[in-house]
Amino acid sequence: MENIGALSLLLAFCVAIFAFFSAVVGALRKNMFLVAASQRAVYIVWALMTTASGLLMYGLIEGDFRLQYVAGHVNKAMPLMYKITAWWGGQEGSLLFWSWILSSYGAVVVLTNRKQFKKIMPWVIAIMMFTQIFFLILNNFVVPPFQLWAIGRGIIAMPDGQGLNPLLQTPSMAIHPPMLYLGYVGFIVPFAFAIASLITKQAGDEWIHTTRRWTLVTWLFQTVGVTLGMGWAYYVLGWGGYWGWDPVENASILPWITATAFLHSVMMQEKKGMMKVWNMVLVSATFFLCIFGTMLTRSGLVQSVHAFGVSQIGNYFATFLAISIAATVWLILDRLEFLKSESHLESVVSRESSFLFNNLLLLASCFAVLWGTLFPVISEAVTGEKISVDAPFFNRVNIPIGLFLLLLTGIGPLVAWRRSSVDSLKRNFFWPTVSMFILMAALFGAGIRNEYALLSFGLCLFVTVTIFSEFIKGTIAIAHKDGMNYVRAVVELTHRNTRRYGGYLVHMGIVVMFVGFTGAAFNLDLVSEVSMGKAFNIGRYELKVTDLKDGENDNFAWMKASIDVFVNGEKIDTLEPERRIYKASRQPASHVAIRRRMGEDLFLNFAAMATQGQGAVIQAYVFPLVSWVWAGFWVVLIGTLICLVPSKIKYSYARTEVVGATSNAVPKVVESNAKS
Repeated sequence: MENIGALSLLLAFCVAIFAFFSAVVGALRKNMFLVAASQRAVYIVWALMTTASGLLMYGLIEGDFRLQYVAGHVNKAMPLMYKITAWWGGQEGSLLFWSWILSSYGAVVVLTNRKQFKKIMPWVIAIMMFTQIFFLILNNFVVPPFQLWAIGRGIIAMPDGQGLNPLLQTPSMAIHPPMLYLGYVGFIVPFAFAIASLITKQAGDEWIHTTRRWTLVTWLFQTVGVTLGMGWAYYVLGWGGYWGWDPVENASILPWITATAFLHSVMMQEKKGMMKVWNMVLVSATFFLCIFGTMLTRSGLVQSVHAFGVSQIGNYFATFLAISIAATVWLILDRLEFLKSESHLESVVSRESSFLFNNLLLLASCFAVLWGTLFPVISEAVTGEKISVDAPFFNRVNIPIGLFLLLLTGIGPLVAWRRSSVDSLKRNFFWPTVSMFILMAALFGAGIRNEYALLSFGLCLFVTVTIFSEFIKGTIAIAHKDGMNYVRAVVELTHRNTRRYGGYLVHMGIVVMFVGFTGAAFNLDLVSEVSMGKAFNIGRYELKVTDLKDGENDNFAWMKASIDVFVNGEKIDTLEPERRIYKASRQPASHVAIRRRMGEDLFLNFAAMATQGQGAVIQAYVFPLVSWVWAGFWVVLIGTLICLVPSKIKYSYARTEVVGATSNAVPKVVESNAKS
């Protein structure tokens, strides 16, 4: 089995090299036979990668402890789900998983575009295969997944494995890394099309129309992956939070930020022919940040609970990044004439400027996060002393940026293309602004004095009113014109322009998440060593330890505390946080207990046994509004899925707009399935 797996990876490496050169030579010589051969080679690479991945998966499930990777990441007592999760739970397996997803994306891209884009497709294949070759070098020669245990000249099998890291033995880790990887790897598709369009000097809009859906899908995967990671940190790590500005957390959010900026600015190129160079930079930066994030997790460059450990693999990633970035920069500079804008910004008070400010703020946030993440490495290289940057730095920088972005989320839909008149601004922003200040005054009167919290809640209402006003105006117009009820009219409105109104729902989801983020300003925490039958208080809750139980199964030993929860003397719940010791690795892990409500979560972690007597050390937290974070994610998910649905009415957007209008653009109906 291991020989077939290793041979499959080696053959995939050779075929990927053939695919790269046949695509390049075929494109340069306009030889369609070589181009067709490169397309078939992409399918072969996918088949070989699938074979190798299937064999590793078989070894993990069956417990083939002759393989070092299997012995290091599974054991006999582990449930099947976590044996599957072990595929991406370690260095070698996760890189094989990365390569397999990349080969799958390559096969899908070739399958869906093989009969179109004749000029750019060979270069798309070449770029994807160049990346595939790099990862196959790692899979074959640096961190091969099919290494065997050997003593002398003999092959041995371990009696049992060490098991997966206890922190990874949770249901969310069966979903979080695949979603994150689908996002990370998927961004190569718009990057490959963008660079291919530069190489061939194709029309600037062509690659955008081709890859817009790809970009949105991979952005969705990245969003799901990041949010699941937040949920995993909240539920598993037991430290009482969902985001701690850990270096690997930061690495996952960096490409999401630039991809978000790209999804906004790309509309400027579609509708106005502007920001072509900017879009090339953004799509390239997103891909390179994905590679950087993959490197950060594996190189030992920074210390993190999420990282795989210290490794020399970072040198290979650094070389790949240096070559790729240098080639991309040279190509963009060489094609500057080709990337000239077709129009220019006419007014600061316009939708174009709101997109521009949005991009600048997102890039400022990206730079701040990147700088803070790498500052310990930079300081050590310059001064010899590693200076850490903690969460307060990131919060000080990103909270104001986030609030400005929230403001632009509300302003954008209500300002016109080109320029807005004073009358239209007064008319559109009167009620959102009044609503914002009324809420802020009410919250101030209720005793809230945190300036950022007041402003955040006020801006959340401001954006909510602007979004709802857009839906209300369109719904009323359709209901009156077509004689529909309002529920049917809002569905019809959304279906007629799914991209616009799905985008509004995504913005609404971000608003809901901001409500949850703002609640963190009022968090409570307490660590208490409590004897059996004793009680302690946090916020409005009285907590009493009523029982301590222990037990074990084949995989771990556990101890559980039963804690009764009282409010105003009345028992409202019993929570049972758990402490586990995994037998194979002898590592501890927490299994927290959470009482979830939309208003606040009560979060309990069984940290340790009491030092004296029979009792427990309990970490207790009260997190106001944290459930709004997870609710907002579902709104973002629904909005993004709506954006992916084809609109009922297709428009071709003119490059001129009516001054003072607040519509998306001046539409010309190309095709309509709607009733006349």
